[in-house]
Amino acid sequence: MNVSEHVGYFIQEMKRRGMSPRTISSYSSNVKSFFAWTVKDHPKNINKDDIVEYLSLFNENNTQRSHHQAIKKFYEICLNQPNKFKYIPYFKKSENKPIILSVYEIQRLIDACGNLKHKTIICLVYATGVRMSELLGIRLCDIDRGNMVIHVINGKGEKQRQVTMKPRLLSLLEEYYRAYEPETYLFEGDKPGCKYTSSSVNSMLRTYAKKAGIKKRVYCHLLRHNYATHSLEEKENLYTIQKVLGHASPKTTADTYLHTSPSIIANAHSPIQNINL
Repeated sequence: MNVSEHVGYFIQEMKRRGMSPRTISSYSSNVKSFFAWTVKDHPKNINKDDIVEYLSLFNENNTQRSHHQAIKKFYEICLNQPNKFKYIPYFKKSENKPIILSVYEIQRLIDACGNLKHKTIICLVYATGVRMSELLGIRLCDIDRGNMVIHVINGKGEKQRQVTMKPRLLSLLEEYYRAYEPETYLFEGDKPGCKYTSSSVNSMLRTYAKKAGIKKRVYCHLLRHNYATHSLEEKENLYTIQKVLGHASPKTTADTYLHTSPSIIANAHSPIQNINL
């Protein structure tokens, strides 16, 4: 099988349909692995049993789902065979809930920062709930002082949205800008005009978590989870949180965060309250 030819055409079709670079990279890599594994001479000659056998190689459910989705998308857009997968059920999706930091732990994390750039990154993610890729993609021109929002231009799925920028956050951003004077992106690395890296962000989070005495695993996406959970605890509207996070549906937001807040669970109604003990 000419793997390069088929994968190249797949990439071309995904680009033509406006799929995100991250999705294109993931899907093409998974399909390439699948074609390298099979002994068939053409994708058309691959049957359901071949696909099931390949997917069974992956014990981790989310990994299997990722390969399943990629191969399905290839047959859908390259060979017009969406029904090739009609009777292959997806592996059940993993639903591990994040272990949320308390407000007190967030305060300790910020207090542990001895670097203004690092402090600004932590505060911005916690204040807005942006994803890592969105954080690193924020440009100076995306800071909208007039409307007190930050424009997220290249969100997940190439969608655009706005996130809240409170006066306290704006003040910190202005202090940071005067100290570092970035050229293009809000957070830049050692080379002017180049984005700060995700590895640098998570590395500094681990460092400050350890310094603050926080035993939980702290990473950038956890701060996004904390934005949503703590906002719910403060009675913020679920629909508003959904829009700020960039979720397609409020069900996604509710399913993810209503069960991660100890405060919401602890304060939920219990019928025992109506009983005289």
